[in-house]
Amino acid sequence: MNVLIIEDETPAAEKLERYLLKHDAATDIKACLTSIHDSVIYLKDKQHELDLIFMDIQLSDGLSFEIFSQVSIKKPVIFTTAFDEYAIDAFKVNGVDYLLKPIRFTDLSNSLKKLDVLREQLLGKPNLGNESKLPEEAL
Repeated sequence: MNVLIIEDETPAAEKLERYLLKHDAATDIKACLTSIHDSVIYLKDKQHELDLIFMDIQLSDGLSFEIFSQVSIKKPVIFTTAFDEYAIDAFKVNGVDYLLKPIRFTDLSNSLKKLDVLREQLLGKPNLGNESKLPEEAL
């Protein structure tokens, strides 16, 4: 699984990376970015390489929701934050889960399992009676 981490707190990013590798040693962390600016540049160029994005909400240069207004994100996002007041906003974009810090390994693992179930349901079954399957980009 190819993952992008958007997190401006180094200890939190390192912990997330450790947990991801503990969950699946084959996880490939493509980049760990700390700002809206860097994230927009990366996503415009390399989003196609990703399977999943972990995104903190409060970054060094603003709220990560600004990223969505600058680039169309077509990959699932798991939000990681210390603030619960942004949950509704997170699910209005490509948020598939919302993890409160400090993140526990069991919460991360459950979130990744939830994503697997969603992918299986969306890709493995016909969509509303239509025989065609959703392309992976639709997730």
